[in-house]
Amino acid sequence: MHGEYKVPGGKLVVVDFDVVDGVIRNPRVAGDFFLEPDEALADIDAALEGLPAASDAKQLSAAITAGLRPGAVMLGFSADAVAVAVRRAMTDATSWANYEWEIVHEPAVPPRLHLALDEVLATRVGEGRRKPTLRFWEWDESAVVIGSFQSVRNEVDPEGAERYGFDVVRRISGGGAMMMERGNVVTYSLYVPSELVQGMSFADSYAFLDDWVLQGLRAIGIEATYQPLNDIASPLGKIGGAAQKRLGSGGVLHHVTMAYDLDNEKMLEVLRIGREKISDKGIASAAKRVDPLRSQTGLSRGAIIESLKQTFTDLYGATRGQVADDERAEAEALVESKFSTREWLYRVP
Repeated sequence: MHGEYKVPGGKLVVVDFDVVDGVIRNPRVAGDFFLEPDEALADIDAALEGLPAASDAKQLSAAITAGLRPGAVMLGFSADAVAVAVRRAMTDATSWANYEWEIVHEPAVPPRLHLALDEVLATRVGEGRRKPTLRFWEWDESAVVIGSFQSVRNEVDPEGAERYGFDVVRRISGGGAMMMERGNVVTYSLYVPSELVQGMSFADSYAFLDDWVLQGLRAIGIEATYQPLNDIASPLGKIGGAAQKRLGSGGVLHHVTMAYDLDNEKMLEVLRIGREKISDKGIASAAKRVDPLRSQTGLSRGAIIESLKQTFTDLYGATRGQVADDERAEAEALVESKFSTREWLYRVP
């Protein structure tokens, strides 16, 4: 068995082992990480030796932690990272390099069509009918996009939304409401095969799929970090958030919205952001939660997107793609049958 896991913002962990009579035998952990003292590497191997092959990541991590000698220091990786590498070896996990990637960046479409395209393209990637894809959204309308399980009345102030011209739509992924003001957000979707995140928990997969954009933001001078479960942040505040949906086709939808510019007072009039929402954030006002890209870089929105596209291309060799006519037609039909219906929008009133 052979498994690899690149720690987001950290180092590569590689593990090789045999499975004999349902248990792990002859484990060999390697990588470009740092570990002190040298002898601690043998501790990790010994901790894995003889464990049931069916052990989950928590059990593997606990065994490694318990087996490390006092004072051992792991830099660039962790017991959890080794556990993920082991679990990935047990599955048909793949890596970014296993795929030919496309980047799609097309003119603006209505918000509901963006949401329908997410479902259609992610489904097709899962079915093997489309290459794994990074798609940047363009907006010429403003919308509040609420999570799949959110209540419309709890999240949106209808008077504020109408006053400022925000449509209200519901996406297929979970997570919180996002105020998408035209021209003032950077939004992208990743459509990937489930094999890319095999062996990872949902939390691990968020960090894994967002690692490239952290590198892209750092390239333009932003000290971007991942904050569990689904935030992208900097020392100056939150930049954006991610949401994810795993589809029955085997496709995974992972999409991110980052604030390019933001009218905080308008946000508080459009969204119902209560004290409970921000109680664990250590701040006095929701208006201080988000620090947009424009204030941190001075770059235009278009320049930021082009830089992110270049980062992704440099990392994974992506080529330019487009939404096919039949994909667009399928998405337009899905808008009519699902995303524009009251039944969908108000499925959680």
